[in-house]
Amino acid sequence: MADKLKIKLSIADRVYPLTIHPNQEEGLRKAAKKIEAMIKQFEQSYAVRDKQDVLAMCALQFAAQVEQKTIDKNDDMINASTRLQALEALLKDHMS
Repeated sequence: MADKLKIKLSIADRVYPLTIHPNQEEGLRKAAKKIEAMIKQFEQSYAVRDKQDVLAMCALQFAAQVEQKTIDKNDDMINASTRLQALEALLKDHMS
């Protein structure tokens, strides 16, 4: 417990006390700031007053970003694999 850090994060007008490893602090604080900025944006853009609705919209936005990155990464891996196979075929042609 000695290597743990106690912090408080404010999200949607609520304070959340957390006990974390010190190397997690920066990431958690940045994440909380992003959530707060997104809440503000949703409240201004869509006139949403219910914090639960805003938080659900934030959760959906962040989850969609993660899923899109996974899809993009998979597409990149497929493209790289296809290119490597084509390069391998060229090398085989030149070697024979």
